[in-house]
Amino acid sequence: MNRESKQALLEYLSGFISENKQSKFNEIIKNRTRYLTVVLEDIYQAHNASAVLRSCDCFGIQDVHIIENQNTYEVNPDVALGSSKWLNLIKYNDHENNTPLAIRKLKDQGYRIIATTPHKNDVDLQQLDLNKGPVALVFGTEMRGLTDDALALADQYMKIPMYGFTESFNISVSAALSLFYLSEKLRNSEINWRLGEDEQLDIKLDWTRQVIKKCDLIEQQFLKDFKVEK
Repeated sequence: MNRESKQALLEYLSGFISENKQSKFNEIIKNRTRYLTVVLEDIYQAHNASAVLRSCDCFGIQDVHIIENQNTYEVNPDVALGSSKWLNLIKYNDHENNTPLAIRKLKDQGYRIIATTPHKNDVDLQQLDLNKGPVALVFGTEMRGLTDDALALADQYMKIPMYGFTESFNISVSAALSLFYLSEKLRNSEINWRLGEDEQLDIKLDWTRQVIKKCDLIEQQFLKDFKVEK
């Protein structure tokens, strides 16, 4: 479907939702970004991963990449609180070890891979330079952290400074702290972090579909009446 057809479809579907909801979509999309993205590697505790989704939505991060090697991720609705329907979840689960493929695809899209783990060559969260290009923050499990593949393929290592006896944060806390600091730093920079017009259109169309009952039937009728090719 070309851009004009998508715009016409969005305008048509918008007639089935309130003006307040339309205004909400238009306001929120202005603060969405793909300049920062999150990668979850083989997270086995669904409530922690779901809490990360909630943080991503709150801080305007549109895409979450989910690597499923040994563990299949299912959204915990009591923790995610509906946040997953506003995000793009990209899953990698076609192979036994999906980490190299996921990281390769992200690098092909221009992302720098930042492994969130203590490492001898790491930088503190506050020192991470966002001017070098889009950033993919990779988080591993609490028990074993990131895999050797994720560490070997990372472009840089980042840690959150800690001053107590505990050696690490819970993954959901780590993600929330990282996203809060980096998203604020990004929004206060001169970097062009906002989504393009075509991206905004696609996402608003997805959001609109999410809130309309039996939207697939309504959309089919639109395509038939206006003779629009999918």
